[in-house]
Amino acid sequence: MTAVAYRRNLAIDDPESLIDVELPVPSPGPHDLLVAVDAVSVNPVDVKVRSGVNPAGATKVLGYDAAGVVSAVGSDVSLFEVGDEVYYAGSIDRAGTNSAYHLVHENIVGIKPTTLTFAEAAAMPLTAITAWEALFERLQLTKESSGTMLVVGAAGGVGSMMIQLARQLTSLTLIATASRPESRTWVTELGAHHVVDHRSDLVESVRAIAPDGVDYLFSAYSKGNLEVFSEVLKPYGKIVVIDDPGQVGMGALKRKSIAWLWEFMFTAALFTPESRSQHHLLNAVTELVDAGVIRSTLSTQLSPINAEMLRRAHGLVEDGSIIGKIVLSRS
Repeated sequence: MTAVAYRRNLAIDDPESLIDVELPVPSPGPHDLLVAVDAVSVNPVDVKVRSGVNPAGATKVLGYDAAGVVSAVGSDVSLFEVGDEVYYAGSIDRAGTNSAYHLVHENIVGIKPTTLTFAEAAAMPLTAITAWEALFERLQLTKESSGTMLVVGAAGGVGSMMIQLARQLTSLTLIATASRPESRTWVTELGAHHVVDHRSDLVESVRAIAPDGVDYLFSAYSKGNLEVFSEVLKPYGKIVVIDDPGQVGMGALKRKSIAWLWEFMFTAALFTPESRSQHHLLNAVTELVDAGVIRSTLSTQLSPINAEMLRRAHGLVEDGSIIGKIVLSRS
């Protein structure tokens, strides 16, 4: 089968940074689905792994979002059948989705929304899982939860899902950070109640909307921002973080008893593979999409799925100016 891989950590403008390869079609284990991949999306984790994980000459396939059709199932699979249209984010400890066929454990797969194309569906799994787990598992919010949340990086992939899910499934007032006019329009259309420019004085901008501070804060960009976050949060507030801010001093949070929470959507696949929480989560997202409550965050579509197009997509992600998600499709 065709696939896109890397063997060395190289700058994305190097033609060898991502290469086209031929690999054997893998055979499913007892609980695996073999999926014929129709579309994939590119996330910051792809860039992070490509630049930071050295395969030492081995062939490493990236990709942590896919939509496609089940072509074979393992002996103990009970959730899906051959021919089912599915979408999922996979696991960071297995081969990635940038291949013609891909193996994935059934417990982390959802039924693809019928109202979406494969490309539109491929934009959603990783970000939907991350946002859902951050809101309803880490922060333990409910439909009745009120107060104010600041979403830092709201126009990105996870932020775009965070705004939609929080607006539809909680009673929070949402303040989104965005700077460019197109970013502000994007997050407003997704459901943000207020938009502030993160390049301005964030404390002053947020306090103009929430004079007493915010109750919750989601961040995709935490490095160097703890002092600001501690200023905009109320005492006993909560932060949920998805990036890697490096060494952080928590002293700024202590005096207000602010809780710091991590969200890493691969934790379930790595440590609790028996759990079907992400399967149920993705199916719940499918119901919301097919009911017209939330929408795909696909903003840029490239074709086909090959090394040249994936190098272009990685470059766009590294640039940091993409709104929503980049998807590559076979057709």
